[in-house]
Formats: sequence, C-alpha cells, structure tokens
Amino acid sequence: MDTAKLDAYLRRLGAEQPARPTDDALRELQLRHLRAVPFENLSIHLGEEIVLEEKRLLDKIVEHRRGGFCFELNGLFGALLTALGFDVTLLAARVYGEQERLGIPYDHLALRVRTVDGGDRLVDVGFGANSHRPLEFGNRGEQKDPGGTFRVAEADRESGGREFGDLDVFREGKPQYRLEVRPRALGDFVAGAWWHSTSPASHFTRSLVCSRVAEDGGRITLSGRTLTVTSADGAREVTEPATDAEVLAVYRERFGIELGRVPEVGAGRGAI
Repeated sequence: MDTAKLDAYLRRLGAEQPARPTDDALRELQLRHLRAVPFENLSIHLGEEIVLEEKRLLDKIVEHRRGGFCFELNGLFGALLTALGFDVTLLAARVYGEQERLGIPYDHLALRVRTVDGGDRLVDVGFGANSHRPLEFGNRGEQKDPGGTFRVAEADRESGGREFGDLDVFREGKPQYRLEVRPRALGDFVAGAWWHSTSPASHFTRSLVCSRVAEDGGRITLSGRTLTVTSADGAREVTEPATDAEVLAVYRERFGIELGRVPEVGAGRGAI
C-alpha cells in the first residue's frame, strides 16, 4: 500500500496517521472503521465480482466508498495496519450457526494484532454486531465493551478444537466463532468467499444487509428494505422505505453508498 493509498484510506476513516502503532491508535482506528465502512453483502446481489486482492479491495472500499463482508473488510484493514507498522496476523475462523454448529473452513477472517507497547489484540471489523474495541487476545475472562460482554476461551475438548489450540469467541455468553491460531494469507480465504457469495446454503446469498456502528455507539442496519436504528441504550426505531428512491436515499444518507439501482436478493451473481 503506497503512501497515496494509505492517506486515502485514512481519509475514508476520518483518521490521522498515528505517530506509533500503539494500543490507543489501534483502538481509535478500529472504532473509526466500524463507523465509516459498512458491513454489507450488496455485491452478491448486484452481480459485482468479489476479488480478494489489495488493489481491488482499495478500489471498492476506499475509492468507491463501499463496504464489504469479513474477507474484504478485515483483509484490507489488516493491510492498512501493516502499512502503519502494526504486527498483523490473518486468522481463519468457523462461525457458529443454528444449534451451535460450526460452519465451513475459512468461514470467517479475523485479525491478531500486536502493538509496540505490548498489546496482543483480536481485531474484527467484519462480523456485523461485534466488539467496538480490540479484545485482549490472551485474556480468558469477561471483557466489557460497548458492543457487549465478550470472552475469548480455549475451545472445548469434546469438539476437538483444544488439541489444535483453537479459541472460541463468545458474546453475551453465546459462541460467535471458533478461531484458529495458525497464520493465514489472504488468498487462503478465496474458497470461503466463493462459497459465501454463490452457495444457496449461504445466508449471504439469501439475504441483503448493510450495517454500521452509529456515532452514538448504537447501530444502523438496512436488512432488505427494513431500516433499524438502534441507540446505544438499546432503543429501536424500525421503518420501511416505501419506494426504490427512498431505499437508495437510505444507502446514500445513512451509509454513504451511491447505487444506481436497488439490490434485490438473487438479482445478481457474486463471483470471485
């Protein structure tokens, strides 16, 4: 990532380049990313190609001011952090689904980030409703966060995860995903991204979502054509934009996304 691209990315986040890759700088960058860059799967339903390469991700997220799903958001954020001097490791995870069943290999991409002042953090800007701040990677107790109460725990022995050193990430006592600790490269996630963008079994091909953290710490989500604004204290306001023009206005005004047409489930074919 050259200097011009790095500066453009930071402007997208509304952030200054940190003097040093510290814990405080990482915390600020993660929160700004969650507020500025939506978690969204619109490309799948607009027939847009999804390519896990840094240049293509910069074009989409920085130049065209779009969001993405985990492979795109965490993949590019990891590249930014690396360019800023952080020690970044890409990690694979399997997401817990119905009846707490684990998803496919390379189901999710998260980041392990080490800072110059001794921090060792789990960073994730691509899991929808998740922690607003980096989590302590080695802390096995409860970690309070504006996004909820989190815990990073050793995987249970019965399911076979412990022998590999896998970790389970919990939110409000419910398992979110199982994290592998072995380093990965962005290209390792191509198969997972392809499956999620093409398989009829993937929830991404069966639904539309665009979501970000609001400035007050709440969340703004457009799910299909339902807009839900949740305040930091949990109060919810739900509205249904009536026309295509109103839906496009929500994307533009709430998420900064300019679209030529309203995405519809199944109307496009995602591809890698």
